[in-house]
Amino acid sequence: MPNVPGEMLQGLRAMGLLDPGATARGQPLAGGVSSDIWRVVLPDGREVCVKRALPKLKVAADWQAPVVRNRYEARWLTHAREAAPCSVPLLLGQDEATGTLAMEWLAPEAYPVWKERLREGRADAAFAAEVGRRLARIQARMAQRPDISSDFPTDNLFHAIRLEPYLVATARAHPDLAPALEALVARTAATKRTLVHGDVSPKNILVGPKGPVFLDAECAWWGDPAFDLAFCLNHLLLKCLWTPRAARDFLGCFDALATAYLAGVGWEAPATLEARAASLLPGLFLARVDGKSPVEYLTEEQDKDRVRRVARALLQCPPDRLRTVRFAWEEELGL
Repeated sequence: MPNVPGEMLQGLRAMGLLDPGATARGQPLAGGVSSDIWRVVLPDGREVCVKRALPKLKVAADWQAPVVRNRYEARWLTHAREAAPCSVPLLLGQDEATGTLAMEWLAPEAYPVWKERLREGRADAAFAAEVGRRLARIQARMAQRPDISSDFPTDNLFHAIRLEPYLVATARAHPDLAPALEALVARTAATKRTLVHGDVSPKNILVGPKGPVFLDAECAWWGDPAFDLAFCLNHLLLKCLWTPRAARDFLGCFDALATAYLAGVGWEAPATLEARAASLLPGLFLARVDGKSPVEYLTEEQDKDRVRRVARALLQCPPDRLRTVRFAWEEELGL
């Protein structure tokens, strides 16, 4: 195993996980675009997962993001674990000077990534429902804690790493849709309901022995929970083009996740939240082909055009129910 980078070692020492002057070995992990992530073996044999936020994300576009987001990820992990202990890794420490945090190591043999399951066509509607159920549980609990909103002064950060690269950038690619997309940005930014994860994606959800485990809350924000719902559902739609043989099952997961999530919404009328998620979803859908962070598995222009066709029509006539988005995509796929 190679030596762990110096700044990570400094962070581990500052957290009290590594003695002064001691070193550690580890293994860099693939998959992240916003952080360096390592599996680190400490001198006493303990394994930990260490993340260090990057100032420039690993994408083709020039996408800068403040490394202070590491602080808010640590806070999200702490608060979310109060609501759903089995659904969040245990935070071991965080060092702001190096932008580093450490969590318990969850071995991939026991905690496979949901995205890989979906890539294989393994679409488990019961698991998708549990994702929705636990996400709603965390948000419901946090909605009862408005006092913690001051722990997440991240409006500018959320704009920089979510609203701008997804919706604002897509508005530049589709000038005729700019008013609709900019209105989504303004509404999302102004809606303050509960603690938002900001990156609820299958790549950030582990299939654990006791259900889903949420990772990578670098975009944590006190704001609109409809963003989390729409962001995750968006991936289930896109996966229909990645693994077409499982498309019907992915749409079943879409229904299961949305239904379970909305059943757990108690901080506002579920239909009101659903309307925001349904109208936001086409913007996020289009963003994953024409924003700053296109999904890596859609490489054929004909597939991108299918996304554009459906998303553009829905942005021009905004839906207020998620099933409207689902049925439009189902029709485009000819299912």
